[in-house]
Amino acid sequence: MEARVGVVVEGGQRALNSAHGGVVDGGARKLLQPQPQPQPQPQPSQVKQSLNQQPHMGSVHFLAGGIAGAFSKTCTAPLARLTILFQVQGMHSDVATLSKPCIWNEASRIVNEEGFRAFWKGNLVTIAHRLPYSSVNFYAYERYKNFLHSVIGENKGNASTDLFVHFFGGGMAGITAASATYPLDLVRTRLAAQRNVIYYRGIWHAFHTICREEGFWGLYKGLGPTLLGVGPSIAISFSVYETLRTYWQSHRPNDSTVMVSLACGSLSGIASSTATFPLDLVRRRMQLEGAGGRARVYNTGLFGTFRHIFKTEGLRGLYRGILPEYYKVVPGVGIVFMTYETLKMFLSSIQTSY
Repeated sequence: MEARVGVVVEGGQRALNSAHGGVVDGGARKLLQPQPQPQPQPQPSQVKQSLNQQPHMGSVHFLAGGIAGAFSKTCTAPLARLTILFQVQGMHSDVATLSKPCIWNEASRIVNEEGFRAFWKGNLVTIAHRLPYSSVNFYAYERYKNFLHSVIGENKGNASTDLFVHFFGGGMAGITAASATYPLDLVRTRLAAQRNVIYYRGIWHAFHTICREEGFWGLYKGLGPTLLGVGPSIAISFSVYETLRTYWQSHRPNDSTVMVSLACGSLSGIASSTATFPLDLVRRRMQLEGAGGRARVYNTGLFGTFRHIFKTEGLRGLYRGILPEYYKVVPGVGIVFMTYETLKMFLSSIQTSY
């Protein structure tokens, strides 16, 4: 889920900001004691410069986050495609040839039958999806957060209130972004799930073919489980990340904040993937309903699809592809986090030089 990376970047950003400012959680009380020296008042020009930098920093964060997300998706695209291929295994008779799923065997088959570049099938549309998704998510989060603060009013600044605002605002922003960019996600799944027979020749051909054969609403197949998965994914990621990070820093306050955020973010991603993977699997299968002129397999909606998979493939069928998903989480979080911080510092240095 996209939300997992956002939680790690946001949490890591808070950690790094506090570290750069000389206030680390473990030693905050010592550093925040009153100092005997009087603090100079900021000059009006400094205040104006600081206010002028705020929108620029927002654009820096947005640009760095978008590029980091796209780069991370590109690096982990082979594992993402393996996850999709395992998820749709058993949906059609010719897709169920992998009776004993093995990552290495399937990777070897892709190289032998489709070539090494086939690992990146659908990656272009993934990148095209990532940038508008980040844009909508960023914009919607700010709007929801401001709205919630205006409703809450006098309770603004309370720790539990702020937690609710960030949690609920983030969930609503994720739902908004997922809804707005969902057709790109569906097209990406269709392209990545193709094996030897190429039915969709590219992004625009896929859009045109789906609209012609399945109608406009065919671009929104599987949106239900997607929206159901966004909320729990953010809730689990946020809760696990903050709990682990607080516990870790209370026991080992001198550890690197970057490594703490990376480790806690990876563990939160694994926990979130485990809890929400069945919804993600159902989403993928519903996205492939009627793809390439195939007959429909699931005709009973979201819960009927769950029952059908559980009845025909067992509980294990709801977790097909979980191993490559696990393998993708840790490097994916690490790449996006390190790339984000590097780009942010680089872009900020360019901005301050002008």
